[in-house]
This record gives sequence, C-alpha cells and structure tokens, in this order.
Amino acid sequence: MTKKSYNLSVAAVEKTTEDCTIVTLDVPQDIRSEFAYQQGQYLTLIADINGESVRRSYSLCSSPLDDAWQVGIKQIPEGKFSTYANQQLKAGDTLEVLPPNGTFFVPVAPDQARNYAAFAAGSGITPILSIIKTHLQAEPKATFKLFYVNQTVNSIILKEELEGLKNQFMERLEIFYFLTREQRSVPLFNGRPDAEKLEIIFKTICDVDQIDHYFSCGPEPMVLLIRDFLLNKKVPKDRIHFELFNTGGAPVKRKEIAEKFSGKVSDVTILEGGITTNFKIAQGSDNLLDAAMKNNADLPYACKGGVCCTCRAKLIEGEVETLVNYGLEEEEIKAGYILTCQALPISEKVVVDFDV
Repeated sequence: MTKKSYNLSVAAVEKTTEDCTIVTLDVPQDIRSEFAYQQGQYLTLIADINGESVRRSYSLCSSPLDDAWQVGIKQIPEGKFSTYANQQLKAGDTLEVLPPNGTFFVPVAPDQARNYAAFAAGSGITPILSIIKTHLQAEPKATFKLFYVNQTVNSIILKEELEGLKNQFMERLEIFYFLTREQRSVPLFNGRPDAEKLEIIFKTICDVDQIDHYFSCGPEPMVLLIRDFLLNKKVPKDRIHFELFNTGGAPVKRKEIAEKFSGKVSDVTILEGGITTNFKIAQGSDNLLDAAMKNNADLPYACKGGVCCTCRAKLIEGEVETLVNYGLEEEEIKAGYILTCQALPISEKVVVDFDV
C-alpha cells in the first residue's frame, strides 16, 4: 500500500563540498513516530520543479541517535532534483517527503564486540556515515574500518564529520582515503579499488575472518566487485550488505525480451490500496510500474533501479521477466514477490497485488 507523504519544512541547507548539499528537515513532534528510522535507510523527497513532480530517494546521513533527519544530495549533471537541491533549495522551503524506508542495515548489538568494514565512493558515504555513527555509539566494543573513494581531497563529502568521528573514536575507527585525481604517498590509495588492491587490503589491513559485517555503497561496478570478491573469499552472503547508486539497468536484455515476445499482448491487472487498474500492453515492451502509471495508477516507487524495493508487489497470476534485482531476497522471490520497476509481462494475463 502506498505510504502517506508529509509536507516537511527545510530547516537548513549546507554545503559539504562544492557540489554536495546536506539538507536538514524539520520533522514535527506529532509525526516523529512515522519518521523513526534505522541507520542506513533513506527518504524519498518530492518537489514541483518547473511544473513537474520529481521524486528522488536520498540516504539519511544522520544517525537515529542524533534525533535529526539529514540527507546528502550530490549534484549530478542534468539531474533535475539534485540540481534543484544544490542551486535553489533553501531553509524555509517545503518538500513532500515519504517516511523512511530501506534494508541497508543490521540491528545494533550493544553487548557484542563486532568488527565492521565499509567501502564507499563519493555520495555513497551518506548511509555509511549513519551506519558508522550508530554502531560506534550504540556498541561500546565495536570497531570500524572505512575505505572511502573520492576524486580529490576537496571533494571528500562529509570529511569534517568523518574526522570528528575519528577523533571521538580513536581506538575504534580507522579511515583510509582513496583519491582518483590526486596522488597519495601510498600507491595503494591511488585510484579506485580493484581486485589486486582488495587482495592487499585483506592481507594487510583487514582479516576477512575477523569482520562480522561488510557494507558498501556507491557505483554499481565498485559495489559488485567488492561483493563478488568477498563471496569468493567464502564470506557468508548474510554478512555482505550493499546499496547501489545509479544502477545501469539492462537495456540489451530489455530489447531481447521485446523482440522475443513481439506481437503478443498481456492483459494486466494491478491491485493497490483497494483500487484496481486494468490495461493491455505488448508483452516485454515496458515494466509493470511505468505501464501502470501511464494508465493513471498511483503506485509506490523510488529508485526505479531494482534496488530499494519500494515498488515490491506480489505476482498473483501470470509470468514476468525480471531485468535486474538487487533488492529482493531469495525467500521473497520464491514467495512470488517482484520488483515492478524491473518486471516485464510475458504472459496473456498478469495480476499483481501491492497490498499483500
């Protein structure tokens, strides 16, 4: 069922780098229970930009222990919302906001002595910062190693906050900066991590067997490289947690599916919030989410990249072809759940229910 959105006032807009802004939202006391969140979760922001309703999801960089709601928004070339947030948004403005969502976290364990490692690139630091702050504050025996990739020293997002945490938790937090456009004195930290560098890191800095949980957030190639490296090192899947920014999707696969089912039509029924939407669509031609919205359905969504699971629904009848899936667990897939932003109908009848 679609979550209710709320109009929230912008309390502050501050630059952390030349092209990245930290937006602080004012959440009134009477709805704070609706906006309670876990470290690593995100908010979906909606704004009217030049007459168009634009929504984007941004990770919370604040910790739930801060009693604050802050998101980091890096300006992307031609990005409608990110440009608006970095160039026009100001304190006192109002944004439409959906309550927190996301599964990029593990519950805190105050009585355990856990060791964590995290990899981030650019704005991927936003949920990682929230995760680091929360675990170090809530788990007195926890340690954290952060490997953080940026172009230059001046482009390091939230550097002041990171260094403040490093000073606060000297014995428990280590930060290793990688730069891609400036030379570091240690060759290991020049450029992006690759398989060779990961081998060195896990031989000299991290012991794979001593890390309880891994987090990574950033561009798809880096995140998947780290995931696959750890899996090859026999790290259990449930100890590897990742969030993807700017997923590429699968245009080649989409074209192949459309050609394979050319000339066939699906009769699609969407059930959401007690409302039924029915329409016909050429099989394999479009994903269920976009097709339904073109037919005036009001459905929940955020990233449209197969990551966040906001558009998750249950396939009641028929078949779909999935382009990419970075969010659903195997148990959910077996139970019939799909990501409608990545699901192309490929049968004569398709019924999808958002309410189960």
